[in-house]
Amino acid sequence: MSKTTEIHDALGAFDKTTSRWGRITMIIGLFFSLAAPVYLVFFAGLDIELAGVFGAFAALAAVFGVIWIVEPLTYYPILGASSMYQAFMIGNISNKLLPAAMIAQATIGVKPGTRKGELASVAAICGAAAVHLTSLFIFVGVLGSWLVSVIPADIVNTVQVYILPTVMGAVLIQAIVSQKSPRAAVIALVVSLIVVFVLTPLSPKMALFSTAIAVISSAVLAWVLRDRKATELPEEAEGEVPPEGPVY
Repeated sequence: MSKTTEIHDALGAFDKTTSRWGRITMIIGLFFSLAAPVYLVFFAGLDIELAGVFGAFAALAAVFGVIWIVEPLTYYPILGASSMYQAFMIGNISNKLLPAAMIAQATIGVKPGTRKGELASVAAICGAAAVHLTSLFIFVGVLGSWLVSVIPADIVNTVQVYILPTVMGAVLIQAIVSQKSPRAAVIALVVSLIVVFVLTPLSPKMALFSTAIAVISSAVLAWVLRDRKATELPEEAEGEVPPEGPVY
């Protein structure tokens, strides 16, 4: 049996395992996340009407529903199938897991969308989750209130104001540097500026869909305005097997 065949078989087994256990763990997570609300609605005697529950769900779907579609489409090309199960189970994808995966891929010199890129994402997400849980245990579980009490109030207020722009700015720069696609980056930046400063002020109701509009428009324009002369496929290492997606 050749080395390439062995690699292909191993990756096929990896796909089958992650697809099977990924779906199982996601279903278990969904069950536990819905268990408490179901108990409150049907067994806690709180007189909660189903119409109110569905109305609240519809209100949330109107605001966040577009993210349910946009996030999987935008994360998958970088994370790969196996990492997607990890990412959506753990959470904090855009500000923690995605940067970890991109840094890991850039560090070892692999490209998103390749098998090595997917495996790098898996390892990076495992590391990010381990560091996150360890830091939570130490700085929240053990130190907790004491740490907050010794930090000056002005520093706490400053952190609360600037932490999100700082994290998202770092993620944006890392994405631009690692992807090495200046044309797509410029297109995404221009589209985002137009959506935020032109489209949304002209039609405030479009603010709910601004993320979807920016992502979809950027993707379409980047494809239409792509460099048609650069038709070569990404270089793969010897023995690299193209991703086949999840095996069902």
